[in-house]
Amino acid sequence: MSRQIVLDTETTGLEPAQGHRIIEIGCVELIERRATGNDFHQYLQPDREIDAGAVEVHGITNEFLADKPRFEDVVQDFIDYIRGAELIIHNAPFDVGFINAELQRLQGWNVLGSYCEITDTLVMARRKHPGQRNSLDALCGRYDIDNSQRQKHGALLDAEILAEVYLTMTGGQSALSLDNEGGGGGAAEAQRIRRLPADRPALPVIRASAAEQQQHRQWLQHLTETTGTKALWPDP
Repeated sequence: MSRQIVLDTETTGLEPAQGHRIIEIGCVELIERRATGNDFHQYLQPDREIDAGAVEVHGITNEFLADKPRFEDVVQDFIDYIRGAELIIHNAPFDVGFINAELQRLQGWNVLGSYCEITDTLVMARRKHPGQRNSLDALCGRYDIDNSQRQKHGALLDAEILAEVYLTMTGGQSALSLDNEGGGGGAAEAQRIRRLPADRPALPVIRASAAEQQQHRQWLQHLTETTGTKALWPDP
């Protein structure tokens, strides 16, 4: 069973080395590339002031976090949730750095990578789209994913959007459907698959006519003239 956790965090600032802390964790669970609804979402009391610039980004205030639990209060639940999964994170060094800093403040916990595999979608996007902007917003625009609700950053919302981006970027099903008919795969999914007999007749091969081949050559010539670059595929 393939289990992936799409994760995002919000923080008090940019540098854990300067004592900045996590204030929100949002996770979306995918099993066999389908959202299960078994999400993990937690606001955290950081025991320090949030930078004004960070508040402008995510809108989370110290007043809002005053009655929220601390990381040490939820660490067991969090590690149990992500253990053994593949974590999908955009710009993973940022989030992983903050989570590791939180774990190192406590006794008895190892670094995040010892509990799960970590995949960085920013690295994937840069390989797939070299020389282009590969922020989460840019990828939403490239893949026609609605991020209109993203007026402010939020860990769970960003994890949901990243899940859409990841599924689209890696091909195949991309909608985070939770409907009962298609939600879990397995037997229900198998019932909708029609197996073709092995001894079925061969599929017919329909070849292009002489007129269609001529049209193809004319189109290749048009492409060469308009782009200044010779087509990579040969004439029929």
